[in-house]
Amino acid sequence: MNITIIGCGYVGLVTAACFAEMGNAVVCVERDAEKVTGLQRGRIPIYEPGLAQVVRENIAEGRLNFTADIARGVGHGEIIFIAVGTPARADGAADLSQVFAVARDIGAHLDAYRVVAIKSTVPVGTAQKVRAVLAEAVAARAAGAAHGEKQKPAPAFSVVSNPEFLKQGAALEDCMKPDRIIIGVEDERALAMMRKLYAPFNRNHDRVIVMQIASAELSKYAANAMLATKISYMNELANLAEHVGADIEAVRIGIGADPRIGYEFIYPGCGYGGSCFPKDVRALRHTAAAAGYDARMLAAVEAVNNAQRHKVVEKAARHFGGELRGKCFALWGLAFKPDTDDIRAAPSCAVMESLWARGATVRAFDPIATPQVRAKYGDREDLTLFCDDPYDALRGADALIVVTEWRALRAAEPRRIKQNLRGEVVIDGRNIYDPAAIRRAGLIYYGIGRL
Repeated sequence: MNITIIGCGYVGLVTAACFAEMGNAVVCVERDAEKVTGLQRGRIPIYEPGLAQVVRENIAEGRLNFTADIARGVGHGEIIFIAVGTPARADGAADLSQVFAVARDIGAHLDAYRVVAIKSTVPVGTAQKVRAVLAEAVAARAAGAAHGEKQKPAPAFSVVSNPEFLKQGAALEDCMKPDRIIIGVEDERALAMMRKLYAPFNRNHDRVIVMQIASAELSKYAANAMLATKISYMNELANLAEHVGADIEAVRIGIGADPRIGYEFIYPGCGYGGSCFPKDVRALRHTAAAAGYDARMLAAVEAVNNAQRHKVVEKAARHFGGELRGKCFALWGLAFKPDTDDIRAAPSCAVMESLWARGATVRAFDPIATPQVRAKYGDREDLTLFCDDPYDALRGADALIVVTEWRALRAAEPRRIKQNLRGEVVIDGRNIYDPAAIRRAGLIYYGIGRL
């Protein structure tokens, strides 16, 4: 099939690469001409394991192309995906300006039937608004309002909701082998085309779940809010464990054995971050408020997470008697999670900012995300030294704080930590180390809810 993806961000690029890999002819539309040039040459602006290779191979095969020409994109795709960003506004609502701008652009160039599929994460009711924007733009074009053209019939179109469920660090696997494909749709023609597109992803069993558009839009937010709730709940339990003398790791194993609970997303730590959970929880709260409902549990999830991001600094302050001025901290991990370079809402940023505010300095290491942090905090280079080696980050530091559970950091040797760290404190913000092993090396260990 001929597929168009509008928006070459994380979701758009991964989706485009996977559709092309399945043999479709994919055109990606991106406003930034310089970015288009780089992508066409195989330069990938984000880090995602395996993505660069898939993109380059499909460019070479002619199945994947990039353009800044919206008219070309609209003319190409039988199905046109909207995959632009929906960042959070100051009030927590999703900013849909890019979605509506794309809808107007599509409508201005539409000359035949197309399915317009919303891949961006959007609140309930967005598809209905996109349909209205499209209809207005299509009608204006048909009437020749802009250029005095001869009036012609307005082409038909369908709008569907097709939310993504990609995990950063495993996005290709999630896209190529989805556990579900949710399609919110209102007409059979559009559903038939979506089923045809996703048929290669369904060879073992049918993963397509068809529902009303509003239900599909809510499903995306509901999924992320549910996962965020599990994380905040475990962090709440970890904080309780510290007060009552329990070990949260034993508790985690005990409750995770219950198949109704499971082991996924019940690891306590420094809180969740990234581009999805924080903004989606806030957006869902805003949607609830707009509908006249007080989503108290979502408010609690957000409050717990915001507080959790500062727990490791609070532990450091207690150890050093409340005074961190002049102290130096080694910080292992800057990305919000392993296998990505994304630092959006990353706990590491909250930790660094808290340390700086208390007069401390940082020696930081991350295998991928350092350039992003440099770009974000370029004016604070005097407070942070970025190191290329985790053990180098320990030199001259009074304590080590672990924020991101990269696999290479999991294998760190306690004796080498002891040899390189000026101080003797390890604050394990992800509970990736055996407390006894750290203590045997002559270090002081603080975890999250650990004995």
